[in-house]
Order: sequence, then structure tokens, then C-alpha cells
Amino acid sequence: MFELTGRNLYDYIQLKEVQPMYRLIWSDGDRFDYVRDEETMVKQIAERSKSDAEGYQRFFEYAKKVFDKGYTELADIPFLKFSDMMAVSPSLIKLRADRSVYNTVAKYVKDDHLRQALSFHSLLVGGNPFQTSSIYTLIHFLEREWGVHFPEGGTHALVRTLVKLFEELGGEIRLSTPVKSVDVVKKNGGSKHRILDGKGVEQEFDFVVSNADVHHTYKKLYSSSKAAQKRAKKLEKMDWSMSLFVLYFGTDIAYDDVAHHTILFGPRYKGLLDDIFKGSKLPDDFSLYLHVPTVTDKSLAPEGCSAAYVLAPVPHLGRADVDWDEIATEYGDRIIEALEVEMPDLRNHIVTRRHITPKTFENELAAFKGSAFSVAPKLTQSAYFRPSNADSAIPGLYLVGAGTHPGAGLPGVLNSAKATVDLILSELN
Repeated sequence: MFELTGRNLYDYIQLKEVQPMYRLIWSDGDRFDYVRDEETMVKQIAERSKSDAEGYQRFFEYAKKVFDKGYTELADIPFLKFSDMMAVSPSLIKLRADRSVYNTVAKYVKDDHLRQALSFHSLLVGGNPFQTSSIYTLIHFLEREWGVHFPEGGTHALVRTLVKLFEELGGEIRLSTPVKSVDVVKKNGGSKHRILDGKGVEQEFDFVVSNADVHHTYKKLYSSSKAAQKRAKKLEKMDWSMSLFVLYFGTDIAYDDVAHHTILFGPRYKGLLDDIFKGSKLPDDFSLYLHVPTVTDKSLAPEGCSAAYVLAPVPHLGRADVDWDEIATEYGDRIIEALEVEMPDLRNHIVTRRHITPKTFENELAAFKGSAFSVAPKLTQSAYFRPSNADSAIPGLYLVGAGTHPGAGLPGVLNSAKATVDLILSELN
């Protein structure tokens, strides 16, 4: 983004590389540091299995090919017509995009823990590794090639940086101004989008770019549009990504020996994922992602303290009828207990905590079914089969964010913005 506007990112913010990229811990005590350095990575794998070390190197070459096609060439290219999809189909067939992430990884390595270590990445964009297209193995190459970084001052510092860039380019951000509705009105042989905000102010625009939840955009914001309601009904039949239980906490001691990013696998892998993505109740067990940014940036907590959050993937609200108001505190307590394998005596050192649940995603972010990553990233819900960056039935309506092409995750949503901006500029020209 900064290069596109002729600016240097590091004039705005500093990024610190995180090593290891992830620390992986299994319930049987096994550990694996997922690092950027190829030699170290291969050596670790070879200590487990020489054949898997060779298989991993072949997997990395495959992930590079997928990245070159799926990310470099296609991530910011909108798929507006079926012919756009057909044009890339030969490449997708050659790369076996019909295979799942897990099944692809399993072709190259045999060790069960390594298969989990190389396949969990699709969960970072809301996808089940056993259902998500192998295209998402590109995440592995992306991380190995450029590393994993953390912005000084935390994620909010990155948000402030993007706001600053947007405003320097002439953009205006109106905070505390919710949009209540958008009506398409005919004017002078064309159409305008009449926006009513929460303060009762109406304004008309030629284009609307929505980064709200895609179902909310069609169902609620464009409630007067028959075409939008038709879109909403189609979306309701699609598969939606998992939700999350997230627990934020601060401690009165510093946990400096943990990794910045840690994945704690539960006793089950496929069984747990089946329960989350296909089941009808909240599983009794969980796997966790732990983020302790104070390991990298101590300014984020008082001296001698730590700040962290931990999240557990959980079913979305359309799949499991869970009274989160009733169970959230107890569920958080169980997670804290599980974290003590890595953060000793944690329960006695937490001085502040708060949680968000699938209900938070639904109520505060208008996320359909409380989904944390919008439409699930299956092959049959990707590219042309995903909600389009430009709506063909509602001229002037454009989408960005997790619910359109290419999908969730920071690289995904930024590429969706680039694809959408290119479409708007093409329309203007």
C-alpha cells in the first residue's frame, strides 16, 4: 500500500520480526518451534524423520508454486464472470486445488504432529484444514519468504498508521456515525446510493464500498433492494467460517520465556475440527492460539507485567446453540488452566481480563451467525463463487473485506481493496 502511494512504510511505523514464528505445543508434551530459517526448520524435522525432512522441502516447493499463481497473479484480480474462473482453471487443476490443505500436506510428510504443524494455517483465515483448498498452503511460503512481524506499539499502531495514510491521501473518516440504511434511487437516467446515518443525515453517492459483513450489507443496509435480498438468501445457504472465543488478560508478573505466538493443540485434531465445523454443540476440549505481544514489545504493559490474549476456535451461532452469557466466564477459566502448561500459576497472576464471544461478533460487528471470518474459504466458495467485488445487480455497490475475493486475513482484505479500487478506477475512466 505504501509503495503504491510512493511512500516508505518505515517512515510511519517500525516492524519487529518475530522468532520463532510460532511455537507449537501438543497435549502429550511434544514441542516444535516453527521458524523462518530453512536450515533450522529442516534440521528439526530431520530429527523426527529424515524422509519427512525431504518431504517438507518438496512441500515448500509446492507452496511456492501455489503462491506464485494463487497470490502473486490472482489475489488482487477480481473474478466477475464465470469465464474469469474458467481461464485459471487449468492452473488450479494442475496445482490440485481440489485437494484440502491437510490432504496435500499428508502427501509430503507422515508424522502426525508435522501434518498438523503444516496444515493449521488455514484456521488463521477461518478455514477447516480438511475442507479448505490446498491453495491456502501459500501461507506457508509467504511466512517463510517474508517472515512474521509485529508493529511497535501493537496492532492499533498499525491501524493508526493506515488512518494517517488514508487522510494524507484526502480521505475522510467519520467515527461514531453508523450507517442505518442505503437506498438505490434513480436519478438523471442513472442511480445514486442514498445513505441514512444514525444521526438522521441523508447523503447521496455514486459509489458505495462496503467493508461491513457481507450478509449485513445486503440483508440490513440494502433492505429495500430486491436484488440485495436475493443475494442475502443465497449467502444464507453458503458455509460460514467458525467463530472465536477470545480472552484478553494482563498479569502482574512478566512471562518472558513464552513465544510471541504459540499454538497449543488439544488431544484431538480432526475430531475437534469436525465438531467445530460440522457439529451441533460446543466441544468439551479445545485447541488454543496464544498471543503474548509483550515478549516483543514491553511498552504494551507496565514494567514487570505481561499483556496477552488467547483464542479458541468455536462453532458459529448457526451451528451450536450456546448460551455464551452463561458459560463464558467458566469457559475462560478452563482455558486459563490449560495455559498453565506454558504460563505457570497463571490463574493467580491475572489482574485484569475480558472476553469476547460469538455473540460479540454478531452484536457488535454485525457478523452473520457470529462468524469471525465471513464466508468459509472452500474452493466452491472462492474467486468467482465468492461474493463479487463489484455487484452486477446493484450498479455502484462494491465490496471489500473478508466476505469477498480473495478472502479473510490481513493480506486477503488488503488485496480485496486493491481489486475493488481497480474496478472503480476502471469505471471512472
